Amino acid sequence: MQTSSHPADTNSTPGSTNIRRGGIQTVFRSIARWWRIEVSGTVDQAAVIAKRRAECDVSARYLLMICMSAGIAILGMLLSSPAVVIGAMLLSPLMDPIMGVGFALAIGDFHWLRRSVRSLALGVGLAIVFCAIIVIFSPIQTVTTEIASRTRPNLFDLLVAIFSAIAGGYAVIRGREGTIVGVAIATALMPPLAAVGYGLATWNWTVFSGALLLFVTNLTAIALTATAMARGYGFSTSLSEKQSQLQAFLIFAAFVALAVPLGLSLYRIGWEANTTRQINSIVLETFGGRARVSDIQPDYKVHPIQVTATVLTPEIIADAEQLASREMELKLGQPVDVSITQLRVGTSAQAAEEAELANARAKEAEAAQRAQSIADRLAILAGVPASDVTIDRQQRRALVNAKPLDGATLAAYRELERRIDATEPEWDIRIVPPLRALPAIAFDEEGKLTPEGTRALGLAIWAQRRIGIPIRLRGTEAQLEALRMPLADARIDAEEDVVDGDARSVEATWAVPAPAS
Repeated sequence: MQTSSHPADTNSTPGSTNIRRGGIQTVFRSIARWWRIEVSGTVDQAAVIAKRRAECDVSARYLLMICMSAGIAILGMLLSSPAVVIGAMLLSPLMDPIMGVGFALAIGDFHWLRRSVRSLALGVGLAIVFCAIIVIFSPIQTVTTEIASRTRPNLFDLLVAIFSAIAGGYAVIRGREGTIVGVAIATALMPPLAAVGYGLATWNWTVFSGALLLFVTNLTAIALTATAMARGYGFSTSLSEKQSQLQAFLIFAAFVALAVPLGLSLYRIGWEANTTRQINSIVLETFGGRARVSDIQPDYKVHPIQVTATVLTPEIIADAEQLASREMELKLGQPVDVSITQLRVGTSAQAAEEAELANARAKEAEAAQRAQSIADRLAILAGVPASDVTIDRQQRRALVNAKPLDGATLAAYRELERRIDATEPEWDIRIVPPLRALPAIAFDEEGKLTPEGTRALGLAIWAQRRIGIPIRLRGTEAQLEALRMPLADARIDAEEDVVDGDARSVEATWAVPAPAS
């Protein structure tokens, strides 16, 4: 009996599996039918499409609200006021064209897509330029926390954009859009745009590139999410089945392409936060838990990691830096350079607080004195009043436009900048020279740069970065080809005039338009 029952049990297995599969398929068919009839079937597609089309055109109201929203956003970020930034989101009309892009992609209406892209591009460009103009005329140009928070996009930012797009897409499809939904979209778009304008006005490449990457990430995520929602709600499309499948694949691939680098960025941010906590704990343990960390600043961008800390302690420990550095290297698995400033204080909490305040005031006074000293020295070298020197203490940057000095070449101004920059390694010192003749870039008989030519090329690159006017190079094709790679590495575009012959140098001049006769 046992032998006969075994095959019977074996034969019953496929049948039960088929039953389970059939049950699952029935459930999926029921859900699909419910979605098609009760959800997407209740949407007035024609009305939704007509309204989206009408609100994608460029109008005076659209341009005005873009400017007002961008202006409030950049002012709120300069003031580091989240409340003011939120106020800017209440005015932003960016939801209309970006939803137009998403729905146009979904139904395959490329004429509508071009109109939406044009409206969106015009609004984006206007917002960036308007914010840049405000920053240029603003007495406050420091990088605040509101600006800095928009320069390192990560996976959480992508999720914010996706959730905003889902809320916006649902409200648009169900006819419940309003101010709150517009705020959801503007949350992901308008503050990054304002930060891009700030980076453009201050020539801060880190802010500009980081904020632009965040904006492009959010814009792509919102538009593609809106496209996916429109397709999910069954909006009719002119795309073929093959085109629809390709579109779905491209949307999925785009989200993966965005998620991978942003996920790595989020991992890096999390690692830095966790490492900072470990470093702070190690510093406290080095002093037996009796000290207080007044200030700690790890720098993860250099190798080895640099940690600068100020500690309030009742007892000075001579080898504290070595002990802390050794422990950090064991915990982190990489070399760490530690610098600890120890301030001896009493054991009472009040004494420690007073010492901390005194230390903060002393550091502020020292920073102000250092900045004033740099301004005075730059003013003397540039031949201008100290008030004409631009000082950014938070970013440790100093900029001055030098007056023309008789007989001074570009090399002389560069040497002046180098000398003062060497005395302030923690500062970014920049002297903008007056317009002077560029040196010829010499080549040897074999068509290679001579040492003098290399120095001349470096001087031309430095001068172009400071003055900002394009340069024109005149030489043979082989000589110009030899210069293209170093100029490209320096991110400098140069106009070229190709000549025949065997000249031993390339003539470099400023590409200044000739005055009208």
